[in-house]
Amino acid sequence: MAKWTPKHEAPEPLEGPVVATITGGTILWFVLFLVQVPFYGWFDDRDLTWWVWTCLAGAGLGLIGIWYVRKRDAAIKRHEAARAAEAGAGAEPAAGPESAAGTESAAGPESAAGTESAAGPESAAGTESAVGRESAQGPEA
Repeated sequence: MAKWTPKHEAPEPLEGPVVATITGGTILWFVLFLVQVPFYGWFDDRDLTWWVWTCLAGAGLGLIGIWYVRKRDAAIKRHEAARAAEAGAGAEPAAGPESAAGTESAAGPESAAGTESAAGPESAAGTESAVGRESAQGPEA
C-alpha cells in the first residue's frame, strides 16, 4: 500500500468561542449527571451505572478543560499584545528623528499610519514597501 502524502497544506485552525464551547459542554455533562442521579437504582438494576459516572467524569474533565482554555486564551491575548507593542515600538524610533529633522516625504509616516489604521498594525509591518522604508529611514541612510 502506498504511503499517504498530503496534496496540499492543511488550512489554518478555526478559532471560535472556545471558552464558551467548553463551558457549555461541561454544564451539559453536569446537568446530565444531576438528571440521572435520582434514577441511580434503575441504572443499577440494569447494570448501567457507568452512564451516571460517565456524565460525572465528563463534568470533571470539563472543569479541567475550562481551566486549560482560559489559560490558553489569556496566553494568546498576551502574545498578541506583546507583538502589537513590539510593532508599535519598532515604528516609533524611525518616525521620531524624521519629525525633528523635518525630512518627511509624501510617502513617509503619514502613509504608514494610514495603512495601520485601515488594516491593523500587523499587516502594515509586513507589507511596507521599499518607498516606505526609504522615507522612514530618511535621506542620511
